[in-house]
Amino acid sequence: MNLFDVYPLLDITPVKGEGCYIWDENGTKYLDLYGGHAVISVGHSHPHYIRRLTSQLNEIGFYSNSVQIPQQKELAAKLGAISGYPDYQLFLVNSGAEANENALKLASFITGRKKIIGFKKGFHGRTSAVVAVTDNPKIIAPVNETDNAIILPFNNLELLEEQLKTKEIAGVIIEGIQGIGGIHIPAEGFLVQAEKLCKQYGTLLILDEIQSGYGRSGKFFAHQYTQVKPDLITVAKGMGNGFPVGALLIAPEIKPWYGMLGTTFGGNYLACAASLAVLEIMKDEELIENALKVGSYLIEKLKVFSGIKEVRGLGLMIGLEFDRPINDIRHVLLKKHHVFTGVSGANTIRLLSPLTLNIEQADVFIEALAATLE
Repeated sequence: MNLFDVYPLLDITPVKGEGCYIWDENGTKYLDLYGGHAVISVGHSHPHYIRRLTSQLNEIGFYSNSVQIPQQKELAAKLGAISGYPDYQLFLVNSGAEANENALKLASFITGRKKIIGFKKGFHGRTSAVVAVTDNPKIIAPVNETDNAIILPFNNLELLEEQLKTKEIAGVIIEGIQGIGGIHIPAEGFLVQAEKLCKQYGTLLILDEIQSGYGRSGKFFAHQYTQVKPDLITVAKGMGNGFPVGALLIAPEIKPWYGMLGTTFGGNYLACAASLAVLEIMKDEELIENALKVGSYLIEKLKVFSGIKEVRGLGLMIGLEFDRPINDIRHVLLKKHHVFTGVSGANTIRLLSPLTLNIEQADVFIEALAATLE
């Protein structure tokens, strides 16, 4: 049987990871500035993370949500405390796409409406409803096409209000920082005004913090650079440091009813163990503060490079836009300097390192990039 190969693959196979480093099958060491799509938040193979998962697996690995799982309540309490949302409700799922699907479904349940607004260059997942509000026609199959999905220009409040006035919009979904679209931060005042408009017209505001959340921006959530309090917040990626887990944070005024949402694997024992380990490491090692410090250092250093057209981002979520294709740059960084980086489109390098990245490791990348661009 052959694999259904839909990804462009690098000719490197990581076989070991530790902190911000990975090793390939030949023993070559690489600095990981991509973290597997922003998933590796607390570093590869953190001892506390391994202990938490191993200990749980030695007790029980899985049972369904037909029983009480105490670790879910522990996770809700710790996530509420560190995120600044102690009064919100937590619904646990398995991935970012699933978190967003449930957010859209919940918005529709609450409002009784069908339509959802997304934005240009936004990405929310590859499953049915969320792919329809993702701005990439290549990944939208005919079965996903729907008149219920409306995609507007990013940061355009006038067009947003025009649609909200119809009172047909169940939810507006916005990334805290657009990730796959190229690391674009919402314009100043956009989130605040969008929140006001949503409240005015009875629409739920959904903040997709799947890539920009969990400390990556230097705040727990990227939208916390404003005073916005969304109705729904979605998380995944860094939440489990590689273990498949996602979640939906739900405002307290939204009341559940039996059977409203459901999941088989969401919030299982191992997912909770992984998620608890991540929060504990983030708190003990002050990784949100570290992301802000090291990210700010990187951004300032990178802004002086004449070969970079624009540097965008907050914390350790950074986009480097060039005025030319970046394939050759990334190839040299990988093959010659042993630095993994990500990509957005043809001209933008995406940096999404573990939140444990330190100044010395940042300097390694800066020196490698300088040598590559000579």
